[in-house]
Amino acid sequence: MYISVSDRNGGKKDLQTTATPADVPGKGLFRMSPVILSLGVVSMLTDISSESVSAILPLYITGFLGLSTIAFGILDGINQGASAVVRIAAGWASDRGGRPKRVALAGYGLSMLARIGLLFAGGFWALTAVVTADRMGKGIRTAPRDALITLSAQPEFLARHFGVHRMLDTIGAAGGPLLAFFILMLIPDGYGTVFVVSLAFAAIGVAALALLVPNLKTGRPGGTGLKSSRRPASGFRWSLLREPGIGRLLVAAGLLGLLTVGDGFIYLVLQDRDSFAVQWFPLLYVGTNAVFLVLAVPLGRIADRWGKAKVFVAGHLALLACYVLAAAPVGGLGPTVACLVLLGGFYAATDGVLAALAGQLTPPDKLATGLGAAQTVVALSRMAASAGFGVLWFALGPSAAMAVVGGCLAAAIAASWFILRGGMRPGPAA
Repeated sequence: MYISVSDRNGGKKDLQTTATPADVPGKGLFRMSPVILSLGVVSMLTDISSESVSAILPLYITGFLGLSTIAFGILDGINQGASAVVRIAAGWASDRGGRPKRVALAGYGLSMLARIGLLFAGGFWALTAVVTADRMGKGIRTAPRDALITLSAQPEFLARHFGVHRMLDTIGAAGGPLLAFFILMLIPDGYGTVFVVSLAFAAIGVAALALLVPNLKTGRPGGTGLKSSRRPASGFRWSLLREPGIGRLLVAAGLLGLLTVGDGFIYLVLQDRDSFAVQWFPLLYVGTNAVFLVLAVPLGRIADRWGKAKVFVAGHLALLACYVLAAAPVGGLGPTVACLVLLGGFYAATDGVLAALAGQLTPPDKLATGLGAAQTVVALSRMAASAGFGVLWFALGPSAAMAVVGGCLAAAIAASWFILRGGMRPGPAA
């Protein structure tokens, strides 16, 4: 199909597109792919494993092991960003081989092996090695998995498909901390039991991926992913960053990521202010992920209809409001619940929406590479944010550090809106 568009000089030129009537919003019905449902189940099981550990890690490090907030900042930074060193390489390997499931399976398997190491890690350096291996596994699997979602989704409903996947993913992200909460209620200081249960769920997730998800091929535009007549990508090219919009997206995502403090620090600020019992700590993760679960699909639909960049920036406004409430001297149940709602809304408006934006702006034969580039920028910037906030907490105290980061985030949101506004153009699906 050809469409006529105006160039800068007022002339007309024809552009070829791959759109069909079913690709036009309003012309087709939303149909959920069984591949995406299977990937959602795998992510749900894996997140039960990973989030049950993440929910107790801040207390395990600062309370049980007695390490400082600087040490936790380093480990949380690794938790946020260690995956960055392999994301682009994993995306390139997925595009090169044309079989993203194989690369994703390797990533899930590495995270499962890291759970075994967690049973024996009792000091800072051992924990550093285990967390690094786990996050590298996450970095290896994420871009190929998102490529499988993009291939299996209807292009005009891409953000909604990602929202459905993230909804299932978030069921696990809420279930993991809830499981950790019940274990700690029954077994005080039962961190080892949490680690054993985490390993069991990781193993089930790997088995589900191997058995339930088909081994689709990448490289074919149009989203079916069943066969490819195109040759797999020959390698990563920096010219990918000059694709319309993708460079601006990476700049904006990186700038905002530098001011995105890890969840563990936000929860530690709330716990420091309200001094609630430590066994309630995992429920903070449950609250955030429950909101994420409820809002993931609706915000995906809004992003498809009103614009993904708008929803992505609006999500960071919710994060800014969360910072303001966390830094405020007024405590209690109400402000704490409001923080969790805002934080969950932030993730629902940014996680899947960023992947959908990157997938929309990346050429089909470099799909996993483009997704990996976006994820790498976010992971690296958030790693720096967590490490920096640990030092800021040590120097200024929790509330003052949160206020400083909030002020910087307000400026970054305004700058990012102008960056994205100048680079976003209607994509083929529009």
